Amino acid sequence: MDARNLYSGLVRLHILHHAGEEPICGIWISQELARHGYKLSAGTLYPILHGMEGAGFLKSNLVRQGKSARRMYTITPLGRKALKTARHRVQELFGEMFGIKHRH
Repeated sequence: MDARNLYSGLVRLHILHHAGEEPICGIWISQELARHGYKLSAGTLYPILHGMEGAGFLKSNLVRQGKSARRMYTITPLGRKALKTARHRVQELFGEMFGIKHRH
């Protein structure tokens, strides 16, 4: 198994996290992920964004900027619910991985 497959869920959670803070576009999230060591090509990132939109976690719209348009993604209520659950599960898992006691 390619180690990148292990991180795909983390990438999706990172996208949800930022889309929950403010609308994001593909190029911005690509740069943000790269800052954390995840270098995704457009051919990898955009299918992830489209899949998350298709699953109902994100919604997008085109925003005009002069002569160009940019697709902006925001979190949906379903995405917020999934992110809330994921935060709890990640905290519990990382606590176990790093020997941190977790209160239930």
